[in-house]
Amino acid sequence: MSQSDNDRHEIRQLVENWALWRDAGDWDRFATLWHPRDGWMNATWFQGSATDFIKASREGFENGVSILHFLGGHTADIVGDRAVAQTKMTINQRASINGVEVDVVCTGRFYDFLARHQGRWTLVRRQPVYEQDRLDVVDPAASLTLDPHLLNRFPTGYRHLAYLQTKAGFTVKQGLPGLTGTAVEQLYAEGKQWLTQA
Repeated sequence: MSQSDNDRHEIRQLVENWALWRDAGDWDRFATLWHPRDGWMNATWFQGSATDFIKASREGFENGVSILHFLGGHTADIVGDRAVAQTKMTINQRASINGVEVDVVCTGRFYDFLARHQGRWTLVRRQPVYEQDRLDVVDPAASLTLDPHLLNRFPTGYRHLAYLQTKAGFTVKQGLPGLTGTAVEQLYAEGKQWLTQA
């Protein structure tokens, strides 16, 4: 394979390992995916260093927080020792709202800033793009009424996920990138800048 093909394969493998190792609670291997100094995670419920994200994810995992990830199509733009990758994904979270067990499925993309560090690709920054979500009760015989005031506080792309996470006690960030709008346009601009500075 060419160097370009090797790079694309390694980046895709990193993205897949992220989902597999995080969801399985394989924290030691999960930690190896991040840039050792600059790793940064942005999400609905967390914004901070990779080290703190791993700690928070581990604590949630051990306390029964159920967040799973599934991956789809993938592309990567590579310039020298930097890359921007986009991967279709779903975030699936199960929890109870007002005593009713529900599943929230959020569809979007992982938008990743990557850098080669000591000869291997590492994740510098991950920013999900939240495109569309929905909420389903697990028991079809159960009924649940959502608070429209709380639901409408959040952007369309992740309002049900934010609703569930707020009810679970998380502080959810507003204004995250969606399918369209200023936030995602700014993200694309930052991705281009990341590559031009390679």
